[in-house]
Amino acid sequence: MSKNVIVIGAGPGGLASAMLLASKGYEVDVYEKNSFVGGRNGAIKQDGYTFDIGPTFLGMPEIAEELFEAAGKNLHDYVDLKELPMMYELKFKDKDVKMYRDPEQLKKEIERHFPGNGKGYERFMNDTRKKMDRLKPILQSPMDQYYQYISWKVLRALPQLSLGKSLYSVLSDYFTDHELRLSFTFQSKYLGMSPWECPGAFSILSFMEHEYGVFHPIGGVNQLSEAMAKVVRENGGKIHLSTGIKKLWLDGKNVKGVILENGERVSADEVVINGDFAHVMTNLVDDGVLKKYSKEKLSKKKYSCSTFMIYLGLDKKYDLPHHTILFADDYKKNVEEITKTMELSEDPSIYIQNASVTDPTLAPEGHSTLYVLAPVPNNMSEIDWADNQEDFKELVIRSLEERAGLEDIRSHIRFEKVLDPHQWETDFNIYKGATFNLGHQLTQMMALRPHNKFEELDHCWLVGGGTHPGSGLPTILESARITTSIMMKEDASRTSAAHREMEEAL
Repeated sequence: MSKNVIVIGAGPGGLASAMLLASKGYEVDVYEKNSFVGGRNGAIKQDGYTFDIGPTFLGMPEIAEELFEAAGKNLHDYVDLKELPMMYELKFKDKDVKMYRDPEQLKKEIERHFPGNGKGYERFMNDTRKKMDRLKPILQSPMDQYYQYISWKVLRALPQLSLGKSLYSVLSDYFTDHELRLSFTFQSKYLGMSPWECPGAFSILSFMEHEYGVFHPIGGVNQLSEAMAKVVRENGGKIHLSTGIKKLWLDGKNVKGVILENGERVSADEVVINGDFAHVMTNLVDDGVLKKYSKEKLSKKKYSCSTFMIYLGLDKKYDLPHHTILFADDYKKNVEEITKTMELSEDPSIYIQNASVTDPTLAPEGHSTLYVLAPVPNNMSEIDWADNQEDFKELVIRSLEERAGLEDIRSHIRFEKVLDPHQWETDFNIYKGATFNLGHQLTQMMALRPHNKFEELDHCWLVGGGTHPGSGLPTILESARITTSIMMKEDASRTSAAHREMEEAL
C-alpha cells in the first residue's frame, strides 16, 4: 500500500525526509513557498555571485552520507566536499589564533598564544570523545516519552551531561585563559545562545569540528539542499516551488492535508512540517486547536538570538581565511546585550566567510564573495530595524575595515544585500526572527521539545530545529532520520498486523 505524504517546506529537514520516504516507495509531495529549495540552506544568486543564505559549512558529513546511502545514493556523486585544514581564524584584541584540524599543529598554536594549555586541549578532546559516545544514541533516537529519561542510554549519558554547568564553565576545567575558553565555546552561537547560559553538554559542538572536520561543498552548502532535491525527484517525489501553505487541513485534531495559499485543498495520509515550528503553529493552525503549544504559550517560550546579515559581491579577492571570527573586546557584554538586555551592541562580534579562497565558482574571475554575520537580539527586543538597519550596517562595515584589515572594501562592493531580524521574520517566516529556533535550555530539550511525532495533532510530524534533537545542520538531518524512522516503523507494524488478521481470517 502506497501512502501519500506531504512535506511542508523544502529546507534541509524537509528535503532529507522527502528523500528517505520517496526512496522507500512513499508518494511524496513537497510544498515550498519560495522559488528555490533549501530555505535558510538555500542560495542567493545575483550578478554572477553565489552566497549561502544560512549555514556556511558542513560538519559531520557522515550523517549526510548515511542519509544518501539509506536513499540508495552516494552523497559524493552529488556534492564535492573540500575539507578546510585551517578551520577558522579567531581575531581577538591582541592576537589572531588559527584553529587547525591537525591536533599537533593546533597544539603548537595553542602553546604559542596560551602557554601551558596544550595538554588541556588533549584532555578536552579525550573527555569529550567519551561524552559524544554517550550522547550520540540520544541525539539519534526519539525522545518523546518521559519514561525514556530512565532508559539505559540516558542513564549511561547522565554523568556526561555536565548538569548544572554552563558551557563556559565546562571549558574552564580545561583551559586557564579566557580567550582560549571562548575559542571552544563560541559555537554556542550556532544555537543562538550565550556560552554562560548554554548547557555544558554542548561542549560536543566544538569537539565535533575538531574531531570530524569542517567541510565546504563546492558551490556552497546550498548544494546539499540541491542534491537532496535531485534525489527526491529521482525517487519519484515531487517538489512544488512557489507554492505556499495557508493552513493545515484539519478535522478536529486530525490532519487531513493542507490548504494552499490559492485555497486548494490537498489531502495526504501524513503531513511532515519543516517550517519554523512556532511560526507554523501560530499561523497555520487556527486558535483554540492547540493547548500545549497555543499562541499564548509559544509567546512565553525561550528563543534563540537573531542574526544581521550582509552579503557582499566584490571585484577583488582578499587575503582572508575561509572563516574568520572577530570577537568583541568585551565578549561577555556583547553576548548579554544580545540575549539579556536585548539591545544593539556598539562593539559586535562578527563572523566572516571568504569562501572564494576555496571555491572559485562563487564569483566571476578576479572577484569574490563575503558573507558577514553579526548575532543580534531577536524581535522580542522590539528594535525598529527600519530606523537601525543602515547605522548597524555601517558599524559592521567599519569593523571589517578596522578589525579585519579590509581597509578599501567600500570601493570594491559591486553587489550588496542585507537581511535583518525583521526580514528573517517576514521573508522567511521565522518566529520573532529567532534564526536558531527555540532555545536549547534543558527545559526545552529532548522530551521537553516538540516531539518528532507531534503530540497535539494526529498524522502530523515535525522535522527541523524546532524538534528533537535541535538546531544546526547535522542535528536537523538527524531529526529527519528520526521522524521518518518512526513513521516507517509504525506503517510496517500496521501492515504486519493487517497481514496477521488476513491470515487468521483465512
